[in-house]
Amino acid sequence: GLHFLQSPAVPGSWVLALVWEHGRTEVWHFVVAVGWQLLQTLELCQGARARVVSVCGQGASLVWCEERPPLGAHSDSSKCAFRFCVCARALELGEQGVRLGTVRMVLHNSPEYQVLASSQHVFLVPASAGFATTSKFLLIWHPEKAEFTITAPSAGFIHSKVLRSSSESDFRKLLLGSVGLLSCFAPLDIHTSAVSSSGGLLLVSTKGSVSVVEPDGTQRHIFDLEGSPLVQGSPVQLKTFGSILACVLAGVLYLVDQNSGRLVEKAVLNMKEVHFLESQGEEDSIQLLSQTGIYSFSFSKPEDSSRPEPCLVEMVFEEACRYYQRRSLSSSKLTVEKLKKGGTFQAPVVLAAILQHSLHQKQNTMSLELQSYMSLELLKACVVCAPESEVESYCKELVEQEVSRVLQSDMDKDNLAYLNSVFTSFPKAAWKATRSCLQLQQNGDGLLVARATPEVWKKVLCQPQLEEVGQNGMAPLFELICASFLRFKPKWLPSFVELTQQYVSSSWSYSSKEGPEGRVPLYKRALGVLARRNKHSEADDEMELELLLCSKRPKAVLQALHLLIRLKQWQRVVEVAEKFSKLSPLLNKEIFITLLAEFAQHRELDPYLARLWLLCPAELSASDILTTVLQHLPHSQEDSVPFSSEGNQLTVGLLKAMSSQVLGAQGREILPVLAVWKPAPF
Repeated sequence: GLHFLQSPAVPGSWVLALVWEHGRTEVWHFVVAVGWQLLQTLELCQGARARVVSVCGQGASLVWCEERPPLGAHSDSSKCAFRFCVCARALELGEQGVRLGTVRMVLHNSPEYQVLASSQHVFLVPASAGFATTSKFLLIWHPEKAEFTITAPSAGFIHSKVLRSSSESDFRKLLLGSVGLLSCFAPLDIHTSAVSSSGGLLLVSTKGSVSVVEPDGTQRHIFDLEGSPLVQGSPVQLKTFGSILACVLAGVLYLVDQNSGRLVEKAVLNMKEVHFLESQGEEDSIQLLSQTGIYSFSFSKPEDSSRPEPCLVEMVFEEACRYYQRRSLSSSKLTVEKLKKGGTFQAPVVLAAILQHSLHQKQNTMSLELQSYMSLELLKACVVCAPESEVESYCKELVEQEVSRVLQSDMDKDNLAYLNSVFTSFPKAAWKATRSCLQLQQNGDGLLVARATPEVWKKVLCQPQLEEVGQNGMAPLFELICASFLRFKPKWLPSFVELTQQYVSSSWSYSSKEGPEGRVPLYKRALGVLARRNKHSEADDEMELELLLCSKRPKAVLQALHLLIRLKQWQRVVEVAEKFSKLSPLLNKEIFITLLAEFAQHRELDPYLARLWLLCPAELSASDILTTVLQHLPHSQEDSVPFSSEGNQLTVGLLKAMSSQVLGAQGREILPVLAVWKPAPF
């Protein structure tokens, strides 16, 4: 490593530190009349076997990562991966010479890191992807606070920890509590890294994507380089000049505005290998060092970086094209030009107008959304580092915010999969979040009411395509909520299904195929959740009855009636028949015929005959009733006798009473038929 150091004792002088692999450090001083002079040679490392793998200058100090080989010849390979340490040491320059300060152990028992310093922070970038877990995050050291920030930028994970003592600087102790979460992330994709003039860490991925990681751990995308994916060994030079990022790749110079990501200028150079030189106070020109000399490249800066850039508006329309193309049934390609001229999709046009006219204002409509996003990210960090006693309360708040956020977004496959994982991992918190989002509560009469907005209801009732669910166990949101009801508040489930049906009936026509009832009725979806329970109990039978009846659909009511008959709950059979016969004449006829068939087979309904005959439709004739009775008489293997000892046969007396109450004058038609009815006793 070769680093220029600050020299408070000799202002304006040039002091250079040359650090060799085995820790030997040469300090050189430049004198105008003489040239470069060697001031002193020092030993940076304390151990004779140490090997410096990376070094950077941070103010008046040197920060380096060194390898400390294990003592044994055949050491465990997993332990050998953590044979590195990160150290810092002040390099004081005075009139008497150079003096090294004491070694400060920043981090020990760590994997290999490349260290890069800004004016106030030191970034630790994994040197290789050899060890799976450690190559998934970055470390940021804040020397003044003695604090480490762990960040997995692409995953949005940020966690900070203050090292109060040297014992806490152990790498494994630093990650304690975060290993499980970090292991779920994808490895970092880093081809080249450098520090910007503003103090951020510039990263270039193997795909050519340029981004910056701020000292607080957040990541922001800047620009995508042209060409094929970068291979290991292809050099990429990075340097910032004010708000301009200069990048050289394969002999092409890119100048990009960091604030907007707009390409300011692109130039093809005559040389492929160049090195950026420091520009003292000049932000509109770049000095390049090559094998043939030093060159200056001038460029025109953007007029006003606070103005929204045209490329930002273009990005809105490009993203909108991809969004609408995925949801389009047409095979024609949607382009930015069609999107701007068509006038069909207003959302990107409105957003572009906001960016063009309002983004430069400090207070705008996006500030509240950004504030909500930041509070959510901070809450996630609190969950990770909170003590066990507080985790549950944090999780409850986090899940409520996440469920609310997803319900305000498009319910696509990714969001639905995310909700499935939330409901599985935090069932109780997800249940409370659902109640809060739907505003479910009981009114003064004990009835369940919901004050959710129409947009939320549409998300709840959305039923994805069959190919999107089932294959990986992913359930639609309505099914997730029904499962939560069954687990935490089962008696509310029928009322919830009834509420959803009321919303559907007010939003879609009964036979509409676009609505949720056009595919599978909601009561059947709720019954499907009930059927997937591991154990079946009497309470499940009762729940099935309630779900069938709350739908008020003819087929469901008849199914519930047959279930009650199978359970031999005759009192409820009659009550359900009396209640739901009023819904429609056709359903009334079906219910009466069902009960008449049961009346012909056994004597369980005899105590309710007076109520049963009141349900008889006026259009039924005597012959219709008698035909139904004869069709459902129980078959006997033996010849009938005049008087059965079982006492469960239908008698003429019962039919006569029926004929007098129901049929009136038509009752006389039955008597001649009864005279030849041999199976019945007289």
